[in-house]
Amino acid sequence: MARPDNPLRDWRVDPAAIRYVGRDLQRPECILAEPDGTLWSADARGGVMRIDADGSQRLVVQQADPHFDITADAAGSLLGGTLPNGLAFARNGDILISNFGTDRLELMTRDGRTRVLADSLDGKPLGKVNFVLRDSRDRLWITVSTQVNPWSDAITPTLADGCICLLDERGIRIVADGFHFTNEIRLDAREEWLYVAETTGKRVSRLRVQPDGSLTDREVYGPSSLGDGVIDGIAFDAFGNLWATMIFADRLVAIIPEGDLLELLNDGDPQATARFEAEFASGKPVAFDTLMACGGRICPWLASITFGGPDLGTVYLGGLRATRIPAFNSPVAGLPMVHWTEGTR
Repeated sequence: MARPDNPLRDWRVDPAAIRYVGRDLQRPECILAEPDGTLWSADARGGVMRIDADGSQRLVVQQADPHFDITADAAGSLLGGTLPNGLAFARNGDILISNFGTDRLELMTRDGRTRVLADSLDGKPLGKVNFVLRDSRDRLWITVSTQVNPWSDAITPTLADGCICLLDERGIRIVADGFHFTNEIRLDAREEWLYVAETTGKRVSRLRVQPDGSLTDREVYGPSSLGDGVIDGIAFDAFGNLWATMIFADRLVAIIPEGDLLELLNDGDPQATARFEAEFASGKPVAFDTLMACGGRICPWLASITFGGPDLGTVYLGGLRATRIPAFNSPVAGLPMVHWTEGTR
């Protein structure tokens, strides 16, 4: 049970209190926030959308890709082409982009110039590069969800071909593997443990970080199953609660320090979620039509959570089929990311 002083105890998101940021966004899967109120949202045109505190926005991209049109071609839009996914700031303010469509880690300057940092390992393609996280030592932790293409064929509990790579002064290497669709990762406040969203495992695992970047003592963190939907994005708050998004069921949950699970928001379609769960339990890949039937209205295909605002008290949600970013006030501030006090601008 949550401690009496846990700010999430007996708290839920009030849908009526949600406001929205941005407009006409394309697949805002991941969002980065800066102290001055600037948001950077992944964009399927091949870069990011910069949204200033006054609401003005500008697409930052080397060359815009027009392939994303869910109405005309949902499968082609969501499964192929350039798909900027997980984002992180380099120390100098450049933007690291995990491109889920081109299967590579990219680095983009704030005026759109892009180059490839990694697209292969030991002479083989990296696979579905999902997320990138920079630590205080400027090491890059990279998740590869699967080697299966299209990625929708990997939405099954029977496949565990995901891995975590580390890119540092020694180059890129795999430091842990055998994950069920490796998705977002986070470090705790002391960078002692790396927490891993295993999407098709419906769980969070964690591994102890050694000084040389190796990972040990792997264990499940919290419940062995987080319930309906599959886990996508995770983020810590300052109290130690680990918030998580459950895509396809469009649930927002939190694993409290004691290991129990709290549900903070449920915006999914119950019938579509039940259909998804039945197909998922069969062990076969979930049909794309079934995935397309899932999702709610607030943030369709709820995929990520980011804390922002000057006091880190605002929550921003990212969704694969959303066109704007839901935002609401949190009862507890987020845990600052490594860029928060670096003055990256």
